Amino acid sequence: MENKHVGLPIEGDLTGRREEKLSYDISSTEAKFIGKGESLPPDEDGGFESGQVVSTAADLVTHIIRVEDDPTLNPWSFRMVFLGAGLSVFGGVLQEIFYFKPQTIYVSQVFLTVIAYVLGEFMAYAIPRRGLIGRLLNPGPFNAKEHAAIALMSSAATQSALATEALSAQQLFYGGYPNHAAAVFIVLSSQLIGFGIAGLLRDVIVRPTKMIWPMTLPISSLLESMHKDKQEAKARLKIFYIFFFILFVWTIIPEYIFPVLEGVSIFCLANQHSLVFTNLFGGASGNEGLGFLSLCFDWNYIASLGSPLWYPLYAMTNNFIGYIGCIILFMGVYYGNIWRSQDFPFLSQLLYYGDSNSTYYHEYNQTLILSADYTVDPRALQEQGLPWLTGTYVAYLITSNMGLTATLTHMLLWNFEDIKVGWAWAAPSRLKKWLKPETYKFWANQETPEERLQRRINDESLDPHYRLMLRNLYYDTPLWWWGAVLIGSFAVGLGCLYAMKSTLPWWGFIVANMLTLLFMLFFGAQYGLTGFQFNVQPICQMLAGYMFPGRPLANLYFTCFTYNSLQQGQVLAKDLRLAQQVHLSPRCTFFVQVMGCIIGALFNYVMMLIIVRNQADVLLSIDGTNIWSGANVQISLTSHYQFNSLAIAWSIAKDMFSIGGRYQWVTISYLIGFVVPVPFWLANRYYPCRILSYLNTSIILWYMGWLFVGINASIMTYFLLGFAAQFWLRRYHPQLFNKYNYIVSAALDGGTQICVFILTFAVFGGSGTEYPFPYWAGNPNTDIHNLDYCKVNPATL
Repeated sequence: MENKHVGLPIEGDLTGRREEKLSYDISSTEAKFIGKGESLPPDEDGGFESGQVVSTAADLVTHIIRVEDDPTLNPWSFRMVFLGAGLSVFGGVLQEIFYFKPQTIYVSQVFLTVIAYVLGEFMAYAIPRRGLIGRLLNPGPFNAKEHAAIALMSSAATQSALATEALSAQQLFYGGYPNHAAAVFIVLSSQLIGFGIAGLLRDVIVRPTKMIWPMTLPISSLLESMHKDKQEAKARLKIFYIFFFILFVWTIIPEYIFPVLEGVSIFCLANQHSLVFTNLFGGASGNEGLGFLSLCFDWNYIASLGSPLWYPLYAMTNNFIGYIGCIILFMGVYYGNIWRSQDFPFLSQLLYYGDSNSTYYHEYNQTLILSADYTVDPRALQEQGLPWLTGTYVAYLITSNMGLTATLTHMLLWNFEDIKVGWAWAAPSRLKKWLKPETYKFWANQETPEERLQRRINDESLDPHYRLMLRNLYYDTPLWWWGAVLIGSFAVGLGCLYAMKSTLPWWGFIVANMLTLLFMLFFGAQYGLTGFQFNVQPICQMLAGYMFPGRPLANLYFTCFTYNSLQQGQVLAKDLRLAQQVHLSPRCTFFVQVMGCIIGALFNYVMMLIIVRNQADVLLSIDGTNIWSGANVQISLTSHYQFNSLAIAWSIAKDMFSIGGRYQWVTISYLIGFVVPVPFWLANRYYPCRILSYLNTSIILWYMGWLFVGINASIMTYFLLGFAAQFWLRRYHPQLFNKYNYIVSAALDGGTQICVFILTFAVFGGSGTEYPFPYWAGNPNTDIHNLDYCKVNPATL
């Protein structure tokens, strides 16, 4: 039974209670309470961080962030609602713009947090406090919990809804939009389903100490620096402002004036006449090459998949092993001419005719095999022939599919205790309990709210910040709230799918939601533990291909309600953890996240309509531009072309991927993946070895296909900075790491993304008019040159 303990209805209502602060003694490994009204002793340099090397989850959540709460702070204010809604609109619009860029960029939560701080402080200063209206609009100083609530609301709005991808693909490839009202509700439903599932699983993937969600640490550190003791935080804020403004100014150079700095390849500059060099060392332009040993000076691309400064060393090491394996695998597949690789581009997600040759590629015309209701016409398919995929893309599908099933095995073998709570309800003893009459005697032999509260406070597996919130008696969100969101979204989504004639049957929609629940348990837990987010899109589209053969639209919407809902749920689980670390009440968190989801989804849809209407020709072109992208949007893992290409390919899965088919190993790889972690686990069990326990085969396998598309020139710089921070700085300079690492990460993200946002509308055509910088050696014409001056494949011109 969910805890409905009595206490504060909202923060700030202290009727009958004296004001107090609670804190943990982090010098103790047990993190026991040291009492009320006490704070942590400062260390020698005036900060609260110790010089201890941070090595465990418990270290991170107590040494980087204070385990201290002030329950007198009230997040509920006009400022919070006004700024939260405004920045949700802003974030939703900006993310949808970024989604149609050559390289998909994600709106940094740091970026929104910084803006919220500036605007919140301004409103607290500028709005008069005289009279009732003044006190309502400006109740006092802008506090940390208002700030956190605004950051969480805007963050929930910045997860671009994959439903807009399905809808825009329907406009670009399938003859037009469905009913607009139904489309809006489809977008809302697909976002909120993930939210409901994440909330139901919060005891598994959010509240335990081990589920650190490492990407939340920069935000938590930033919020604390801005609102705790100003004297104590002065040094860290000074560092933040310095790096913020340096990156704000610097980003103009690689993004606009000197874009060659996006990827500098000494090897390509030395030899500009070799396609082998282009494939191996090139990578500054989309789908150019693997970017091996290239250097990038644009943080926007270095941190496009997450800042290397917060990415855990464990995950980064496995990532690097997979990265090296990817280079070897891709070069071997292409130059071994496996699957006729050399008849097609080195990197691409598109479909091709089999009569391609090394000088010209014939893109597959998918419209010729579709009937009027957008199902595959077998006779037309026979006339056109089966499409071909590039060899490197097939290799990506194989390794990522293996990684996906390897995740299930790895989590069961290595992290069983962490995730078993997720299916404890299905244990035979629990099921039998529901058949016993005494189960329903809620008035007898039941755990009281007080007993439940004390048991959870004493549970040392739970996050110290969460236990502190329990001590402060914050109202929890009942399970039925999350269940209501899930059921309501399910009903709306099912109705709209039929209203839009999506071709996805009701039972397929139910299967999609069950898969999302399963994936959230396994992949959500892995994401929380390691910071590694697995891309489940291929398996979703494969399953849809076999369940709905010949129906690519059903494939699109099935993927929307599995992959997208999982992505949104993981974002919201991450933010639940952030709210826990900043001690924002669960009910306030619930409100701001639901509002953010709704606002973001609506404006995702509006911006999708505008962009597709105004940039349709570019989005349908093979190369696009360096500002907007259709073919180059394939760089995104969930782009139109991969999204649509896989939908088409899997709709004819029987001929393409089944046993005996052209790409049968794509399907066989799922079975192999289940087995891959087992030998390593058995070896470590009988011959314990630190190296074996450090390997995560699911992460390694996924990264063995990492470079299949995109701008890859930034990856070597990503690893250099990541290992410098997480290994050298953390181990040899722990005081600097604990005090500044996450603040610097926040500053780099914030300065870069504010600059990119301004450039998007000022010079990149986001407002309708583009002002390109004149061509020169540092800004070559990318119609005839790659940015890093590697040789251009003549077949792509």
